[in-house]
Amino acid sequence: MAAAFSRWLFWHRRDLRLSDNLGLAAIAQNNPALVGVFVLDPAELQHPSMAPGRRWFLLESLRELQQRWLQAGSRLLLLKGDPLILLPRLAQLLAVEGVAWNRDVEPLVRQRDQALAKALQGQDCKVAADWDQLLVPPERLRTGAGDPYRVYGPYWRVWQQQPKAAPVAAPSGLFDLTAAEITALEAAVPPLPQTAAVELEAWDGAGICPCLPGEAAALLQLQRFADGALHNYEEGRNLPADGGTSQLSAALRSGSLSPRTAWAASLESLEICRSDEQRQSIRVWQQELAWREFYQQALFHFPSLADGPYRPLWRQFPWENKPQWLEAWKQGLTGVPIVDAAMRELAQTGFMHNRCRMIVASFLVKDLICDWRFGEAWFMALEVDGDLAANNGGWQWSASSGMDPKPLRIFNPATQARKFDSEAVYIRRWLPELQHVNTADLLSGEIAPLESRGYPEALVNHRQQQAHFKQLYAALPRP
Repeated sequence: MAAAFSRWLFWHRRDLRLSDNLGLAAIAQNNPALVGVFVLDPAELQHPSMAPGRRWFLLESLRELQQRWLQAGSRLLLLKGDPLILLPRLAQLLAVEGVAWNRDVEPLVRQRDQALAKALQGQDCKVAADWDQLLVPPERLRTGAGDPYRVYGPYWRVWQQQPKAAPVAAPSGLFDLTAAEITALEAAVPPLPQTAAVELEAWDGAGICPCLPGEAAALLQLQRFADGALHNYEEGRNLPADGGTSQLSAALRSGSLSPRTAWAASLESLEICRSDEQRQSIRVWQQELAWREFYQQALFHFPSLADGPYRPLWRQFPWENKPQWLEAWKQGLTGVPIVDAAMRELAQTGFMHNRCRMIVASFLVKDLICDWRFGEAWFMALEVDGDLAANNGGWQWSASSGMDPKPLRIFNPATQARKFDSEAVYIRRWLPELQHVNTADLLSGEIAPLESRGYPEALVNHRQQQAHFKQLYAALPRP
């Protein structure tokens, strides 16, 4: 290593890539003596909210990231334990000049990062923390009154006018650890809990999950989407039986794909559009990228969202929370085919089509009268793309307890099925026991007992439960 350069560490979290990584690029530009580090924290990896599929996606992406660091000339160190303890120790052992990472919006992560920065600075180690996971940093946008945005429409109108950084190249020609640094790590007392290679994670859904781990797979998936389904996205995004969405949510969540690279792909597609319909589809996908950032900035500015409803009125709602109904919903045994198909898809693949997420969320909250936080927790326990901000925002939108001006949005599952799965292709795919049932009955859910073959009767009548929910809402005490 050239004597002119001091050693830096880059701590990966939700940015499992080398290309277009703003925090990494900023350090590497002036400090090629750079080593990556990822901390496998058992408290996080074994937490009930860590879905098996999300752990699989993470570890597979890390395996590729290790190779990318080697190709860049350095290495990715893997530590096991608490980053608040291990990173200051690692920084001392290597006598590094500084530690860099990319910022996050989640409340507990922000608290941890502040504590880590204080500990590192207390031992004369520099800290560099940048925004990377958002196209527009959450502090940048404010209303005319100086407040954070609470409604998506005005947020989108301002957000789309903001400059978006272009993707940056992956670093290369980095300086690996010296023999002296390696000796210092190996001689540490007590030993530093390192692992040489990422452990293999067996997961039953790996072969059928549409979300593909790793930087290379994410880039290929983005290119295929931009060349194909993106041009019909406005219509195709609502059809769960078709491949009309990008299926890049897990890549964006883990950071194996950057939002700038996704945005750049949308701009390139706009340049070669052949019709107004195609342009509109691309704009709709850009709006979905903005929805992602709206929920991220909401959690940043309103961390209490992670614990309960945004609207105080909903803290008093008399949820009925019948355990047997909640369990039937979780297992895809509600007797409502479109709901059960979606829940089976989630259980088997770790992924659920976005239209179906709205359908099953509305059904749990407004048909089964079950607290949305049970659904939020169940999704996080299964989703390969589980993200606190997006999951919380989506559930609060469905429950009418969040930042949405429409108080009583209720989905009729039969109407949704007829509109978006008109031939029951999606339903039959995930409910093979109903392959023989005619399409009209699959869509309506009115399946004759002789045809059901063990498939359960519907738990509730939608019309009756809709009226019941509205009565409960109307009776809430208001100031």
